Amino acid sequence: MIDGVVVKPLRQILDERGKVMHLLRCDDPVFEKFGEIYFSVVQPGAIKAWHLHKEMALNYAVPVGNIKMVLYDDREGSPSRGQLLEIFTGPDDYKLIHVPARVWNGFKGIGTVPALVANCATIPHRPDEIVRLDPLGGSIPYDWALRHG
Repeated sequence: MIDGVVVKPLRQILDERGKVMHLLRCDDPVFEKFGEIYFSVVQPGAIKAWHLHKEMALNYAVPVGNIKMVLYDDREGSPSRGQLLEIFTGPDDYKLIHVPARVWNGFKGIGTVPALVANCATIPHRPDEIVRLDPLGGSIPYDWALRHG
């Protein structure tokens, strides 16, 4: 596990009308503060990576479709520096993924339908607060290709 990352199952309340899918409450232990909520749509096979937020903590959930989320810790002094973490998530394995500031992250759409990724961020997005890397550039030791077997 990467230091500061929290992955926990989220509650879904189903009945004959449909369902309610929880994301984050202000009394949740990982809740820090509210900055903004936004949604990212990722097409099957598309990669949205790598990005690192200098100040913003992220609280992801995927209510529609499926993704493979990958985290990489390159923080100076972190006990988990150099570690990678793969997390597969979607409505059938619905979970909150809390990513602290300064942890590289990205995701790939998997399956056959676009995925909807929700993020409850701790601060509003600012262009000067995010750092981006090419997902296929080799700066982070991860291969996004499909692995068989």
